[in-house]
Amino acid sequence: MTISGPDAAPFDAVLCDIDDVIRFYDVTEVTRLEHAAGLPVGSTAAAGFAPERGRPLVLGRLTKDAWVGATAAALADRVPHDRAVELAAAFAGAPFRAEPGAVGLLRRAREHCPVLLVTNGTPWLDEDLARVGLDGLADDVVNSSRVGVAKPDPGIYLIAAARAGVDPARCLFVDDRAENVRAAAALGMATVHYHGPADLRAALAPLLGPAVEAPTGP
Repeated sequence: MTISGPDAAPFDAVLCDIDDVIRFYDVTEVTRLEHAAGLPVGSTAAAGFAPERGRPLVLGRLTKDAWVGATAAALADRVPHDRAVELAAAFAGAPFRAEPGAVGLLRRAREHCPVLLVTNGTPWLDEDLARVGLDGLADDVVNSSRVGVAKPDPGIYLIAAARAGVDPARCLFVDDRAENVRAAAALGMATVHYHGPADLRAALAPLLGPAVEAPTGP
């Protein structure tokens, strides 16, 4: 875990990523289908998030149906069309869960300062968050598909800081991707390269106290 910045604490707002921080996908069924089709594990994700599909998706230029169709088309040269469609649909519909430790810590942080979610998200993110009870977790959600700019572009960080009403240098930014963390640090933000709830717990200690424990409830 790395916490860095010109003044790592205290901070006046928490800007936190969503996927692989507070939300995790279960791709068991996708993996099963890939094995059955003779594809390497991860092939569907690679097709879905290839730059020519993933970038338009997170910039709000593709509907869910269009994304599924484009992902299936990208797989169709390796598997039969029906199997490609099945894989793409399973990937787009993969179940997901909230991570209770990180979620509980963010709820506690919000009692002390603004908490915003900053994500390279899809146009249907609001519905997804509501499904797992995360729609009221943060003061705002800065979703790339809504604002038209995606991490690690500095623009999305500046939008988030402005919505929080806080100077970028007084923000704590949390993300699991190193390139996103580096971009935030370049703006003067304190940063956490997230690997698990313990990282967030340590980063929030100046706000919540050094003995803070990650709650285990939803």
